[in-house]
Amino acid sequence: PVAAEIVTALHTTVTRQFDIFDPVVVSVGVVEAGTVHNVIADSARMEATMRSFSATARARLAEVTVRLCRGIAEAHGLHADVVVEQQYPATVNDATAVARFERVASGLFGTEKFETFAHPLPGAEDFSFVLEEVPGALAFFGVCVPERDPATAPYNHSANALYDDSVLADGAALLAAMALDHLDP
Repeated sequence: PVAAEIVTALHTTVTRQFDIFDPVVVSVGVVEAGTVHNVIADSARMEATMRSFSATARARLAEVTVRLCRGIAEAHGLHADVVVEQQYPATVNDATAVARFERVASGLFGTEKFETFAHPLPGAEDFSFVLEEVPGALAFFGVCVPERDPATAPYNHSANALYDDSVLADGAALLAAMALDHLDP
């Protein structure tokens, strides 16, 4: 019950303690406790992913998570060991790099083939480390199979995702064009 309370509180805190214009996401993906159905577990283990769009929100989320987990455990006379591993910073695109990408992609494939997301995605991406050091942009290349609607198709990490490999040559052409454009002053 304490682990369940912590899961619920983690999911609730993101809507109560954080700015909706600098949101955070917490997804508890692992909860393990007990070995049989009729014995109360003496310990539980949980793992979660925490994502944010800013370093400030990320740091605050780590602090709130530790305080919340320990506080709920202590309220029940228990102890919680909480370890927060900072893995990926927020992926923040440079506006100039996005404009260059749009210009090159639209020139190759037409303006109808380029789309900017209306809202940022809270994905964890190692390219974010590169973007902390040099201006750039993370872009997605649509590989949805023709018989599926891209708006409702499963995301890349879904077991139900399907990929149209016939567009890979276009992806290579786009990357080459981006490199050439970058080299041309």
